[in-house]
Amino acid sequence: MPKTMPLLKVLFLCTGNSCRSQMAEGWARHLKGNVLEAYSAGIEKHGMNPHAVKVMAEAGVDISKHYSKTPAEIGPVHYDYVVTVCGHANENCPVFLGKAKVVHVGFEDPPKLTKHLPDGEEKLAVYRRVRDEIRRFVETLPEALTAPKP
Repeated sequence: MPKTMPLLKVLFLCTGNSCRSQMAEGWARHLKGNVLEAYSAGIEKHGMNPHAVKVMAEAGVDISKHYSKTPAEIGPVHYDYVVTVCGHANENCPVFLGKAKVVHVGFEDPPKLTKHLPDGEEKLAVYRRVRDEIRRFVETLPEALTAPKP
């Protein structure tokens, strides 16, 4: 009987765990659940962003049951990788015990980009663009994290 490989434990970290890291966790669970054990957290808790939930649902990924949390609230998980998805999280990333390798892959912040827009299609288009960029990144996992860098 073949021995199964353990799943890589990956934490997606952003400032508030309300949008980008939640999208990344959703995509990772949806697309890579056979090779990754995905988590998400924020430096702070900002609550779930309803626009992020909406555009992920449009893509067939339900993150409506996710909630905003900090790494401490997840508990003692020994991550293999911590992927910071925003500059603030990268600059303020907490120290993780163990072998976790921190990798920064930044994505634009839809709430910040759209704060001047009324709710509607123009705003959702920005969320959809970032959602799709995060999907394209997640599709490269785990190889994008584990491949040797030139």
